[in-house]
Amino acid sequence: MTDAVTLFGIRHHGPGCARSLRRALETLQPDCVLIEGPAGSEPLLAHLADAAMQPPVALLSHAVDDPQLAVFHPYAEFSPEWQALQWAAQAAVPVQFIDVPAGISLAWQQQARRAEEVAADVDEAPSDEEAVVDEATANLPHDPLDWLAHAAGYDDGESWWNHMVEERGDGEGLFEAIAAAMTELRTHAPQRPRGDEAQEAIREAHMRSLLRDARKAGHARIAVVCGAWHVPALAASVTAAADKAVLKGVDKLKAQTTWVPWTYRHLARRSGYAAGIAAPGWYDHLWRQPAAGSRAIGWFARVARLLREHELDCSSAHLIEASRLADTLAALRERPAPGLDELNEATRSVICMGDDAPMRLIAERLMLGDALGSVPSAVPTVPLQRDLEAQQKRLRLKPEALSRTLDLDLRNDNDRQRSQLLHRLALLGIEWGRLGAVGRSSRGTFHEVWQLAWEPSFAVELIVASRYGHTLALAASARGLEQARAANRLSELASLIDRVLLANLPDAVEQVAAELQARAATDADPLALLGALPALANVYRYGNVRQTDVAQVAQLFDSMLLRASLGLPLALADLDDESAVQAREQILAADRAVELRQGESQQQAWQRALHIVAHADSGTPLLRGLCCRLLLDAAVLPLDEVRRQLSQQLSSGAEPLPAAQWLDGFLNRNATVLLHSDALWALIDEWIAGLGEEHFVRVLPLVRRSFAAFAAADRRDLGLRVQRPAGASRAAVTELAWDENRARRALPMLRELLGVADG
Repeated sequence: MTDAVTLFGIRHHGPGCARSLRRALETLQPDCVLIEGPAGSEPLLAHLADAAMQPPVALLSHAVDDPQLAVFHPYAEFSPEWQALQWAAQAAVPVQFIDVPAGISLAWQQQARRAEEVAADVDEAPSDEEAVVDEATANLPHDPLDWLAHAAGYDDGESWWNHMVEERGDGEGLFEAIAAAMTELRTHAPQRPRGDEAQEAIREAHMRSLLRDARKAGHARIAVVCGAWHVPALAASVTAAADKAVLKGVDKLKAQTTWVPWTYRHLARRSGYAAGIAAPGWYDHLWRQPAAGSRAIGWFARVARLLREHELDCSSAHLIEASRLADTLAALRERPAPGLDELNEATRSVICMGDDAPMRLIAERLMLGDALGSVPSAVPTVPLQRDLEAQQKRLRLKPEALSRTLDLDLRNDNDRQRSQLLHRLALLGIEWGRLGAVGRSSRGTFHEVWQLAWEPSFAVELIVASRYGHTLALAASARGLEQARAANRLSELASLIDRVLLANLPDAVEQVAAELQARAATDADPLALLGALPALANVYRYGNVRQTDVAQVAQLFDSMLLRASLGLPLALADLDDESAVQAREQILAADRAVELRQGESQQQAWQRALHIVAHADSGTPLLRGLCCRLLLDAAVLPLDEVRRQLSQQLSSGAEPLPAAQWLDGFLNRNATVLLHSDALWALIDEWIAGLGEEHFVRVLPLVRRSFAAFAAADRRDLGLRVQRPAGASRAAVTELAWDENRARRALPMLRELLGVADG
C-alpha cells in the first residue's frame, strides 16, 4: 500500500466486506478503481446503467473455437466487486478489471481437461514421494483461514470469517486488519500442496502489471479491490521485469464474453463454484438488514412467513421464544449478536420442535434462496438465445431458478406451443423441463406435466447448440438428424421420431422416418423390428392429441410389424435362457404396441405369428408359454386348446425344467388365470404334486420366481385358495339361493350410478 494505491482485500460475495468497502470508497474518493475480474471485459460495464440489469448476474466467457470451454465470474448485489462497480458508475470514476483475461483462464481449463483425459488413459499409482507428501499434509487445514479460526476457538475458517467480518457490519480498520492477517498467513502458515501455484503466480503478476500501468497513467488515488489472499502479493516489491518474465509465453485462447443471469443456488459452495458461500440467502439478508438489532427479528419473520405458506404451525409465541433463545446463545458464546448458527439452533429447538423436516425447507428456501437475476436485451448473445428469449416472452414462460410444476393442456394452443418449445430444447440437450407425471399421466391424455428449473449453464449450452442453427426449430431439426445418423438400433430411431413429432418438426420427422425405413429394409432381425414398434405406436396413438400428422408413422409401423411377424417364429427358435428373457420383454412391448395401433389386419398378422410360436414342437419353452398366454388374453385361443397345451406341457413325461419355464411364460407375472379357472388350477396343482423330490428341487427356484412376480393381493388370494378343498368355491356358489326381492332393492342405486332411465 502506497500513498497512491489503497488495497481492499475482500471475500467474494461477502456482505460485510461490501458494506465496509462502500463506506471506504466514499471516504477515499479514488479517481480510479481496479477490480479483480477478467481483463478486457470493460466494454460490458456500459450495461450496468440499464435498469434491466438485476443481480445476481455473471460474466460468461467462452472459447470461440470450443464453446464448451467456459468460465463464469458471478456477482450478487452483496458482492464487494458489484458494489465497487456501482459506486464507480455513480461517481463517474474509470474502472478496470485486472485479473488475467478470460482467454488465459480458458486455456488453463483446456489444459486441465487434456490432463484428465491422459490420466484416465494411464491409470498410474502415486509414487512413494507423492504418498509421503500426501501423508504429511493429510491433517493440515484445507482452508488457510482455519489456522486463524482454530486460534480464536472456532471450528473452521468459514464460521470465523462470518462472525468476525460479514456479520459485524462496517468494521473500523477492517481492511488493514485483513491485510495484516493475510500477510501472516502467507508468511507463516504451512500450506497444503496445490497444483495451481503457477497459475496463481501468473494472476498476481498480471494484476501487478496493470496496477503499474494505472500509476503511470497519473492517477492520484487508486483503489484496488481484490481477494484478501492476493493483498500481500500486490503490496510486495516485485520488479516489472520479473512479472514480465512470469507472463511471457502464457497460452491464450480466443474468447467472447457477455452477461448472463445467475442464481443464488449457483453461488452456493455445494454447486461446485470454487468461491462459493454456504448460505447466499442469509448473506442477502445480512446485506438488507445491516442493523444487528433488527437482523434476528427480520429473519424470524421470514421463517414464519415461509412456514405458514406451507401450512406449518408458527405462532407469535414461537417467534418470541426463539428470539430470546438466539440472544441467549449469542451471549453465552460472547458474540455481539446472533449469527446464522444461533438462529438455526433456536429455530430448530423452539419453532420446529426438534424436527429436521421444516429445517430442510428453511435451508432450501431461505438460507440458499431462489433469486434469479436478469440482463438487458442489448447484451450481446447468439441468435439462438435471442430466439429462445422471444419465445419465452411470447408464451409467458418465464425462467425461474426454483423448481416448479407446469401442467399443460395440449388442447390449448398456447400450452401446445409451450410443450413444443420444451421438447425442442430437450432435443438440444437443454433440460429446462423434465417430463414427468404428477397426479395425472403425462402420456395418453391431453396433459403433459413438466418439472421446470432454469440453470445458468444453459447459456453455455445454447452457445454450443448454436452451431446447429439460428432458431430453435432449425437447431432442433439439425440435432435430430445428427442423432438419427448416429443411432445404432431401430428402437432408437423410432423413439427419435416420437421426440421430433412432439417438438413439431415436420421436416425432421420426414427425414428421420426415411432413415428408419431405410434401416428397417436392410435389417433382417425380427426382434430389432419389434423393438421399434412401441415408440411408433405411441406416436400413432397420441399424435392426434398434439395435432401432428401420423400417416407416415402408421405406414412404417404396419410394414415393420408384417416383416417382424413373418420372421418371428424362426427368430425365437433357438435362443438361450438369457436371450429368451430379453425377447419376452420385446414381445410383451410389441403386443401392447399392436393393441395401441387398433388395426384388425395388424392384430391378425401378429396373432398368427404368436400362434405359430405357441404350437411349435421345438423352441424356447418360456416364449411358447408366453405366446399361449397372450392368445388366451386376446380371446382368440379357445379354453379347451389352452387346457390341451397345459396338459401336454406339464404331463408326467415332460422334463421338469422346460415345463417350469413354459409355466413361467404362461403365467406372465399375472395370477388372474389361476384365480378364475378351476380347470387350469387343477392341472397345475396336479403337475406340482406329481413331481419327484429331485425334480421338485430343480424347478422350485423358477416356480417361486414366477409366483413372486404376482401382486401381493393375488398371492394372498392364491394362498386362501390353496387352503380350500378342491371344488369348494363352485359348490358354495351353487348352494346360494336366488332372492329376487333382495336383488330388486339394488336396482334404483344401480340405475343412478349407471345413468340408466327407469324401464
